Parts: sequence; structure tokens; C-alpha cells
Amino acid sequence: MVSQIFGPQDRIQMIEQCDYVVVTAPLTKETRGMIGDAEFAAMKPDAVIINVGRGPVIDESAMIRALTGKRIKGAALDVFDHEPLREGHPLYQLENVLLSPHCADHTPDWLDAAMRFFIDNYQRYRKGEPLLNVVDKQLGY
Repeated sequence: MVSQIFGPQDRIQMIEQCDYVVVTAPLTKETRGMIGDAEFAAMKPDAVIINVGRGPVIDESAMIRALTGKRIKGAALDVFDHEPLREGHPLYQLENVLLSPHCADHTPDWLDAAMRFFIDNYQRYRKGEPLLNVVDKQLGY
């Protein structure tokens, strides 16, 4: 049951209450750097940030400062500003960080599900029906 809904303007108020902040946003001009110093300052000291969306949605320098300063408990990151992470990147040195190589979407059936979705959309296309999950590239997705 949902007890409260937060709009984008209430991001700090929401983050103050979170034990885990899961970032799944696409990268657009509005979301680039959306999680920065102010958001990390608002997080609980035992909060964990998880990014499975797009790396640059989080200000990486601000996150590293929060992690090295033990301002937050830790991070689990599947995406980064630049991929793959360069050798010697500061994130490799942090014990409170879990890194994965941009593979969080690889569930046991992801390839079959993707193929089924493609076939369904292809059938829709052939019938002249609206496609599912059409991306508006003007939004920067």
C-alpha cells in the first residue's frame, strides 16, 4: 500500500526517509546529475544508493565524496559515467561499494522475453497497430 507520493520537487524530503535510494531514471537533460551533493547530504548515514538506470544521473564525484566520507553506508552500482570503469578508478578502492558490469538486466529469461517482445511488436507493425514502448527520442532517451 502506498502511503505517500513525492513529486520531483519533493526529492530531498523523500530521500531523507529512505534506507535505499534506487536510481532507475533514464538519462535526459533534466536527470543528468539529479543525485548530487544536496541529495547525498539529505540521506541517512546508513542509507545505500543503488544505480541500475544511467550512470550520469548520479553526480559521480559527489557520490565518491559521500562514500569516502562515510556520509552514507554504501553503493551498489551497475552503471557509471564512463563505461567500462577505467583501471584505477576510485570506486575500485572503496570497500562500501558493490560494482557490476552493466548487467543487472540479465535475468535468466531476459533474452527470451526480449525476443517475445520484439515478435509481438513486429506483429503489431505488420497489422498497422500501435507499437508498445515507443521511445520519444526528442526527450533524449
